[in-house]
Amino acid sequence: MPLRIVLADDHSIVRQGLRLLLERDGLQVVAEAANGQEAVRLAQAHKPDVVVLDLMMPLLNGLEAGREIIQSGAAKGAILLTMHTQEHQIAAALRAGIRGYLLKTQAAEDLVHAIRDVVRGEIYLSPGVSQVVVDGYLHGGQPAGDPLAPRERQVLQLVAEGKTSKEIAVLLGLTVKTAESYRARLMEKLDLHETAALVRYAIRHGIIDP
Repeated sequence: MPLRIVLADDHSIVRQGLRLLLERDGLQVVAEAANGQEAVRLAQAHKPDVVVLDLMMPLLNGLEAGREIIQSGAAKGAILLTMHTQEHQIAAALRAGIRGYLLKTQAAEDLVHAIRDVVRGEIYLSPGVSQVVVDGYLHGGQPAGDPLAPRERQVLQLVAEGKTSKEIAVLLGLTVKTAESYRARLMEKLDLHETAALVRYAIRHGIIDP
């Protein structure tokens, strides 16, 4: 029985290329998502072996989507595809239970191998990512922990994408008052006092692309 995969990337041409790559090697793509929220919903509906997630997606980025999918038991494993090699992002992904972290430039060569490793319960890092992890270990540094809870990071992403409190409330199933409370809590916790500063923080910490 072929391994079952859910693909998530906000660029349809990327999803098409990944689908062809995976199906050529005998894997079955059971669903495709264009944003992180859709990826979570489709993973819970299809219960795939692995979800393959672009790190930077609208509404909910790949890291947060992967965290939700793993915690809910909707897939055996999750793999992030990204152009980013910041140590704190790699560490956050591994702490979230994501077992694969691949550079997009190496996905064509590595993705099928990574999926098979992750299904076996192993961790797969692209060579460029492994080097970042090793360098961080050798220099004795510990990536800074994230001060935000998962829901706060979701709200931060939506604020940084320009969503209003009402839109955030609808997307996350909250009341408008609760959405506004989250926004105020973010500003207080991060000691940032305007929306533009929250946007800069989100970009700097890899929550959204510039």
